[in-house]
Amino acid sequence: MAVSAPAPTRDIEWANSIIKRDEVEKYLDSRGHDFIDDEKIEAQIEDARNPDPRFIRDILDKSRAMQTLEPEETAALLQVEDPDLLEEMRATGLAIKLKAYDNRIVTFAPLYMSNHCINSCTYCGFRRENRDMVRVRLSMDEIREETRALAGDFGHKRLIVVYGEHPLSDIDYLEESINTVYDVRVPTKKGHANIRRVNVNAAPLDTASLRRLKNVGLGTFQVFQETYHHDTYKRHHGSKSLKSDYRWRLYAMHRAQDAEVDDVGLGALFGLYDWKFEVMGLLYHVRELEQTWRGIGAHTISFPRLEPAHNAPCSCAGSHAVSDADFLKLITVLRLSVPYTGMICTARESAAVRNEAVSRGITQMDASTRIGLGSYSTVYNEQEEERQQFMLGDPRSVDDLVADLADMGYITSFCTAGYRIGRTGERIMRLLRTCTEGNFCKLNAILTFREWLDDFASPETKEMGETLIRKEFAEAYSRTPKLHKKFTDYYERTANGARDLYV
Repeated sequence: MAVSAPAPTRDIEWANSIIKRDEVEKYLDSRGHDFIDDEKIEAQIEDARNPDPRFIRDILDKSRAMQTLEPEETAALLQVEDPDLLEEMRATGLAIKLKAYDNRIVTFAPLYMSNHCINSCTYCGFRRENRDMVRVRLSMDEIREETRALAGDFGHKRLIVVYGEHPLSDIDYLEESINTVYDVRVPTKKGHANIRRVNVNAAPLDTASLRRLKNVGLGTFQVFQETYHHDTYKRHHGSKSLKSDYRWRLYAMHRAQDAEVDDVGLGALFGLYDWKFEVMGLLYHVRELEQTWRGIGAHTISFPRLEPAHNAPCSCAGSHAVSDADFLKLITVLRLSVPYTGMICTARESAAVRNEAVSRGITQMDASTRIGLGSYSTVYNEQEEERQQFMLGDPRSVDDLVADLADMGYITSFCTAGYRIGRTGERIMRLLRTCTEGNFCKLNAILTFREWLDDFASPETKEMGETLIRKEFAEAYSRTPKLHKKFTDYYERTANGARDLYV
């Protein structure tokens, strides 16, 4: 629904009310500095040139032990060029992912709620200067229709809801829209469908607002720094927009942890600056969170690449463009650097790149993705520039993705169980570091896969899924024999139409 934006003066007054300086300054060091030291990071990358292969293999051993790497170790991995050593890194990263998460890939969909924005990011179609953008904020009725399509037509169980930074997307709207998504239930062939986890990608919020989101069932809270390089951040975000405050954004996850939102998602927009620097920035961010919050780091890391966007002057990467080879390498390095963290590769990338990224240890992919406002419940041109933030690279449906993953030997998981029974924050980090979380995940992946096959799969995909389930069943018994009786009971009930059973 198109909504008239408030007058510019009201925008400015609203923006000035958002940032709470005390919620940043209390985290700065004794000199008033934040935890990203640009010169130090550049020096670490330079000093790591031509790493000794023996040192690299020692680092791989540390990754296998599920330990966060030191910055010098990650810098060394970034500088590896030898093809054989790169393949060792890839294989180790995949083995770590399988050890911690099993052979499942979690799927989700983004749901854009509002594209009104008061910021001026040079790379984004939502930027306030883009007069051609059709500005929309979904009404609650429109959100219900979008959710019915996502849950009832595609079979999604989890969403990432996305908002522009604007008075029309204030905490009241966030709260009401999330509640609306959770309220929708849709009949299916055998049971019913609904969204069971709502993750949020929004502007940085203050602690009080984050507590409100936690109380309405917020899943993971995502805020991407975009670039960790201070000067580059300033160049792309200006000095007058709300987003121009580097530190307000940088400490968004500290405030989330203060609000007891213990599942947080980090990311950088690769292509704005040197990709090696951004990987180091992400590592420093994870380490800072772990040191501040009892070992609780990032629940997920995302690594979108810069994509063309309508009327955005810097939406095509220039000297900092990231090649496919470097993109796959940075995924590998992040998997090794933060071995227990979930990693998300989105539909910005092509199907071919995403399929290859699976072998690098990613854990989550979106499917049937549409990023135009109101685009799931209406028919429109997938690449209609005036309705979306950027252009997509992978148009695969959920059915197509499930089939492709099954062909590669991976089960698509629609599970959201762990979050609802307390496997979050410090507990989930402990389970992932000890590689025990995958035991629960395999069982719940099978249960939700059974649901999805019965309610949504095409005949061809269902046939592939049945073969995969038989294999998964055998592996599940060997891994968790004590849970097998309960699991098989839940599986039979699910096959007969029960929904949302989990162990």
